[in-house]
Amino acid sequence: MNHQRTWLSAALLVLMAASLRADQMLDELTGSCRISATGTANGLELRLERGNCEGGDNCHNSNMSEPLDAFTGITLADLNREGAHLDAVLKAEAGTLRCSGSVHASELVGAFTFEPDKGFVERMREIGITGINPDKLEAYALFRVTRDWVVSLQKAGVTDITADNLIALRVFKVDADYVRNLQALGYPSPSADKLIALRVQGVNPAEIKQVQGMGYHPTIDELIQMRIFKITPEFIERMKAKGFENLTIAKLVQIRIFKLAD
Repeated sequence: MNHQRTWLSAALLVLMAASLRADQMLDELTGSCRISATGTANGLELRLERGNCEGGDNCHNSNMSEPLDAFTGITLADLNREGAHLDAVLKAEAGTLRCSGSVHASELVGAFTFEPDKGFVERMREIGITGINPDKLEAYALFRVTRDWVVSLQKAGVTDITADNLIALRVFKVDADYVRNLQALGYPSPSADKLIALRVQGVNPAEIKQVQGMGYHPTIDELIQMRIFKITPEFIERMKAKGFENLTIAKLVQIRIFKLAD
């Protein structure tokens, strides 16, 4: 019994040490920031820089558009108040980004801090997403990666979701509805990376249904190829009208590669 208690105590100490190391790894990020108005009525252009971006050494930068209501502490009118001091704050599940500075030439220029949310890391770990660092958390905050969204993908049957591909899944607007539409067309268990590839190429369920109505049942890889080589239902009909027979997906790809349609 004493040996069991000793083993249990040692295990708890190891877990506590690992937890402390994980917390230490989630230090806040700092750098310079700029916020300006976009061409849209309710948008802001956000630029973040960390490291030596002038010399290109260890430079981390991001440029993206954010909706105005993503921030507190800033309005479009504020950007016309030369010299005004502002604290623009973006709060997300993954953490809080604060850009503090002064307005010059209709642009907020200053310094930013990003404070990771350690509770979010733990909640993601509970659903199997590990290997999250402050850089990823900053990106998750900017792209609104949420635990509920990840869970919805998992429940829809998406496999191989990792901390590394969450941003691409979010950027290319992969959601549970898209997954379910694919499943209804015969693609039951799409992996995260395959879904990203489909979205990158603009594969949509309506066009898949149209192609299937023509007697084709392309695999996911063939769907991606069809978009890359612009093999649309219209192209298929045109090739049939030209006298091509037994047109498989592979033959249609070859027609495009060797420019036999010209």
